[in-house]
Amino acid sequence: MAASRLPDLGRRGEGWFLLQVFLFAAIAVSGAAGPAWGGWPRQGAICLGAVLIGCGGVLSLRGVFDLRDNLTPFPKPLPGARLVESGSYGLVRHPIYGGLILGAIGWGLFTASPLALLGALGLTAFFDLKSRREEIWLSDQFEGYGAYRSRTRRLLPWIY
Repeated sequence: MAASRLPDLGRRGEGWFLLQVFLFAAIAVSGAAGPAWGGWPRQGAICLGAVLIGCGGVLSLRGVFDLRDNLTPFPKPLPGARLVESGSYGLVRHPIYGGLILGAIGWGLFTASPLALLGALGLTAFFDLKSRREEIWLSDQFEGYGAYRSRTRRLLPWIY
């Protein structure tokens, strides 16, 4: 879907936030349903999952810290906000989303839940769409956003 055709889902994008909360809840419940595999693969998945949860937490929290007064739960930037290009925003344009994706994948591995891993894949697609909608608003508000976008990955450092 072209970014320009993505719906606003509210004046500030409130619907995007509500969908996000629903996806988080579904992933959390899916992971709590019990492991689908055991043995040494489970032990490896627990270790990798814990690392991904930790890395995702650091990336998301650093994104929150770097935004400071510009932080909003909605995708439309606050009036009078400034464009942040440093810290975690020097690695990716949406570090909070990227960290939440890493955390969701980690949760799926940690809990050995194929449903939670499928949910993490859905969350990745959702954040890709949400970030595309958000970037329309960011481009409208910040003159330098196009240049920033061209030199910085979207969601995951060094990957995407």
